[in-house]
Amino acid sequence: MPKRSKRFNAALESFDKTQTYSVAEAVSLAKKTSSAKFDETVELHIRLGVDGRHADQQVRGATVLPHGTGKSKKVLVFAKGPKAEEAEAAGADYVGAEDMAEKIQKENWFDFDAVVATPDMMGVVGRLGRVLGPKGLMPNPKSGTVTMDLTKALEDIKAGKVEYRLDKANIIHVIIGKASFTEEQLTENANALISAIAKAKPSTAKGQYFRSVTVASTMGPGVKINTASLG
Repeated sequence: MPKRSKRFNAALESFDKTQTYSVAEAVSLAKKTSSAKFDETVELHIRLGVDGRHADQQVRGATVLPHGTGKSKKVLVFAKGPKAEEAEAAGADYVGAEDMAEKIQKENWFDFDAVVATPDMMGVVGRLGRVLGPKGLMPNPKSGTVTMDLTKALEDIKAGKVEYRLDKANIIHVIIGKASFTEEQLTENANALISAIAKAKPSTAKGQYFRSVTVASTMGPGVKINTASLG
């Protein structure tokens, strides 16, 4: 187990880690225990009472955070003709078709944070599943990244849209902002994400849905949120 720094141990001792807190309280503690020399990222880690191995218990989607993530995203759009022109006009960082797919495959190029595609381009994009999938970059209709409305898709992503999906341990990890955000901004972002995930609860999920919710900055300790009020 890696040795914890004095700074981390001091942060850990600054609150009762056996307690659970309201979203606002947890965010406040996560912000206060963020003391690195850089602007740390703040994330929510949400363990759900579902079994992602079953298709009918998958939880995946996207939501726009009210205050964004604090990071500007580079977007690659797969489109042709008028739709390619629409993407460029809407602020896409890269636009292309087979040429972009080839660049990714041959050059191992990943200088982008999100991928959007028109439905007719999924034949091309589908061949990139092995490399885009593990990085969480594969376009998906559920997250609004396979669409004919490229303008809206790009506006949402640039405004702070985040995608969420279960990992193999049935945990969702999502950035909700930066430590430089105000407590109110982080709290509103956290509540927006939790609300979106609550609405995405599969009808087949039984028992407690939110098993554990933790907020933490990049270098700080995790602060547990009281799940009783989350649904």
